[in-house]
Amino acid sequence: MKTLRVILWDQLSESISSLEDHNPNQDIILMCETHEDCTYVKHHKKKLVFILSAMRHFAQTLVKKGYYLIYVKLDQQENSGSLTGEIDRIRALHRINKIVITSPGEYRVLHNLELFAKTLSIPLIIREDLRFLASSQEFSDWAGNRKMLRMEFFYREMRKKYHILMNGDKPEGGKWNYDSQNRKFPKNSISIPLHFQKAPDALTKEVIELVTKNFSDHFGDILPFHLAVTHQQALLALKLFIKERLSYFGDYQDAMLENEPWLFHSHLSFYINIGLLDPLYCIKQVEKAYYDGHVPLNAAEGFIRQILGWREYVRGVYWYKMPKYKEDNFLDAIGKLPAFFWSADTKLNCLKQCITETKQNAYAHHIQRLMVLGNFALLCGIDPKYVNEWYLIVYADAFEWVELPNVTGMILFADGGYLASKPYAASGAYINKMSNYCGNCFYDVNEKQGAKACPFNYLYWNFLIRNKEKLQYNQRLTMIYATLKKLDAKKIKSIQKDSELFLTELAKLTY
Repeated sequence: MKTLRVILWDQLSESISSLEDHNPNQDIILMCETHEDCTYVKHHKKKLVFILSAMRHFAQTLVKKGYYLIYVKLDQQENSGSLTGEIDRIRALHRINKIVITSPGEYRVLHNLELFAKTLSIPLIIREDLRFLASSQEFSDWAGNRKMLRMEFFYREMRKKYHILMNGDKPEGGKWNYDSQNRKFPKNSISIPLHFQKAPDALTKEVIELVTKNFSDHFGDILPFHLAVTHQQALLALKLFIKERLSYFGDYQDAMLENEPWLFHSHLSFYINIGLLDPLYCIKQVEKAYYDGHVPLNAAEGFIRQILGWREYVRGVYWYKMPKYKEDNFLDAIGKLPAFFWSADTKLNCLKQCITETKQNAYAHHIQRLMVLGNFALLCGIDPKYVNEWYLIVYADAFEWVELPNVTGMILFADGGYLASKPYAASGAYINKMSNYCGNCFYDVNEKQGAKACPFNYLYWNFLIRNKEKLQYNQRLTMIYATLKKLDAKKIKSIQKDSELFLTELAKLTY
C-alpha cells in the first residue's frame, strides 16, 4: 500500500508522528509551499523567509537521508496554491492508497483537511502531534467542568508528570513558581551578550529573493536575516542561550531597554514552534544546567514555566475552546487598529520602540507584547479580531494555536477571564518601572492629566470606568475599584475628557 505522508510548514522534525512506521520502499513524503499559507494573513516578510528557508533546508536533510520526497516550491507552475490542492494533485499522480498527516496547529487547516477527507475515496489519517507534552485529550480531561482554568495548577501537573525540577514529590527549592524574582531592571553596567546570528546561505538567499518578489506589500524588514534555519543551527542557538544568557534570564525577563530587543531572552520559540527544536529536550537541557550549578533556580524555573507551563496551557485552551473562542469579545471592544502599529509613527516612545523592533526582527519579547502593545490595545478598546490578526502577522513564532489564546485571553481579557484571572491593564508607572522608554518620550509619565500626560495614565482609569459593570466584581480588582470609588466626580470627568480626546484622535489614525 502506497502512503502519502504530508509534513506541514511548522512540522519540521524527523520525529513528527506522520513519519512513524514510514516505509522507505513505498511511501512518499510531501512538503509544499503554498500561496494559501503565505497569505491567509499577510505574514511579516522575515517570518516567511524564516519558515520557507527552514522548510527547504529540512527537505534537503530528508533527501540526504534517503526519504522519497516531493517538494513543491511556491513558484512552480503546477502548484495549485493550496495544501489540499497539492495533496490531491500528488495523490492522483502517484496512485496513493492512504494519506497520513500530523494534526495541524491551526483550526482553519484542520477544518479544511476534514472537509477534504470527505471528498476522498481513500483514508486520510490525522495523527496526534506528539511534539506537545500534553495531548488535546489530556488537557480536556484536566479542564473538565472547571468554569475558569489557571495555568499554575496545570503547570504543576506537568512538572509532576515529567519529573522536572522535582525533589521527590515536592518542587525543587520548595516553591513551584519563582515569578516574583523575575522582575528586576538591569543596571547600566551589565553586559548583554550578542544574540545568536547565522548568516544566510545560498538557499536562504534564494528564499529572500522569492519573498521580496512575491510579497513586497507585506509588513516588515527582511534584512538583516540571521535566524537559524536548520536543526543543527537551532541547537547552537540553544547552547549559546544556556551558556551566555540563561543565568540572567530569570532576573531580567520582564525588563525592556531602548535599542536592546534581544536582552537575555532565549529567542527559541522561533525554532520550537516549527519543529527545529524539541521542547522537552530544551527543558531538560536547562534543568541540567541548574543541577550542574551553572544557573540559578529562578532562571531555570522561569524558562521551563514558559514552555512546560504556558506553551502547553495556551495550546490546550486553544483546542478546547475552538472554534467559538475566536469570536470572544467579552468587553465589547469595537475600536480599529491605529495605523502606527504598522509605521511606528507615534509620539509614545514605548510603542515606537516595540513596533520598530517588531518591524525589524519579527520579534518582541513577552512583556513588550503584553504590557506595552497589548496593554495599549486593551485600554483603547481595540476589537480583538484586529489585534489577533496583527499579532499573527508580525511575529515569526506566531501560529494561531499560540497567538489567539495569548491575545484573546491574556492580553485583551476577551474571554471574560477563562484563561487569565484579571485584565493585564496598567498605567504608565508599570512601563516606567520595567523600562527606560519613558525618559525619551514626548509625554510625561509622571503627569496624570492634560496634553502632556502619559496617555496610559488616564486611559487606565478610563478603562476601569468604562468596563465597571463587567469587572468590578473581579476579586483581583477589588482594591483598584475601591480606589476608583474614592475619586471625586471632577477627577473622573477629567479622566474621561482626556481619554475621549485621545481616542477621538486615535480613531482618525486607523488603518
